[in-house]
Amino acid sequence: MSLHADAARVLKEWAPPVAAPDQEQLRLAYLEHLAGHPDGMWKSCGEGHITASALVVDPAHGTVLLTLHRKLRMWLQMGGHCEPADPALASAALREATEESGVTGLVLLPGGPVRLDRHLTPCAWHLDVQYAAIAPPGAVEAISDESLDLRWFRYDEVPSVADESVVRLVARVRELL
Repeated sequence: MSLHADAARVLKEWAPPVAAPDQEQLRLAYLEHLAGHPDGMWKSCGEGHITASALVVDPAHGTVLLTLHRKLRMWLQMGGHCEPADPALASAALREATEESGVTGLVLLPGGPVRLDRHLTPCAWHLDVQYAAIAPPGAVEAISDESLDLRWFRYDEVPSVADESVVRLVARVRELL
């Protein structure tokens, strides 16, 4: 199965939270985008593209690992563009989380994506499919070329450092834990 087909399958099967009607609207918009753009997974798609991200969480300590993104200069979850070698959307999210955090042994929270978020970046619209990745005990982070900094934040600290999209992602992940 191609990455495009896997993303369409994931989005068709994903049940957004009932209390968040915007998530159903985004799910349908993402599916429409994929149906109209055979290249809709790739950065080369000028109208926007599907991206994959994962919030790295340490539930035992009530913390999340955020990256100070080098280009955007914002505290964000790990994530980014899908690559042709990614076998599945979840694999892309896990790859991005591992590469950008330096943490080995991350495991995606079961059940698929936790949220969707559409945002404009310097390259195009990102149609982000967001997962949660559980950090193993004793996880040690390492800054990648894409980050200015990495830092663990308590759940209640996130609103003071990150934008509303990250705050919503943290809240949703906490609901699922």
